[in-house]
Amino acid sequence: MREKLVLRKEIKKVLNKLLLSIIVFLIGMILVKAKPNLKPIIKTKMYEESFPFQKLKNTYEKYLGNILSVEKIVKEEKAVFNETLSYDNLKKYKNGVELKVSDNYMIPIIESGVVVFIGEKENYGNTIIVEQIDGIDVFYGNIKNNNIKLYDYVEKGELLGEAKDNKMYLVFQKDGKYLNYKEHI
Repeated sequence: MREKLVLRKEIKKVLNKLLLSIIVFLIGMILVKAKPNLKPIIKTKMYEESFPFQKLKNTYEKYLGNILSVEKIVKEEKAVFNETLSYDNLKKYKNGVELKVSDNYMIPIIESGVVVFIGEKENYGNTIIVEQIDGIDVFYGNIKNNNIKLYDYVEKGELLGEAKDNKMYLVFQKDGKYLNYKEHI
């Protein structure tokens, strides 16, 4: 009986958050219709610039709580893997760094964040970009066997994937500017 009451309250919270999100979306749409000069600004911010998913998520959770607070009741099981980055040698490569690692090295996430890109990048091979909680985009290059999907939230130390051979690439970028890798490794 008590579990049903708790579940009912959680469902009510989720529906309230959904309704609030719909209202915010509709207000945005009304503003775009009322002021057509906002449309190119929104298009530029959404499609051409790097969208701060992590900042939006943190703000949402700060004021509205977790998107699905049912997680308190139902726990998701995850594989046990909590490592730190280890490598034998590093050297500057293009806008980042090339790390010499062991064959089939299992790559850990440097810092928690949201996966914003999965695909091929010129000179880096198969690349995964994670927007960290501090707003820095990290490019993990030369990766195979990744078990994550676009827009997944990944925790620090979790398994990102395996290095294709004995090297991997890291690039650090914030607001379109490349950062010095020495400060972030």
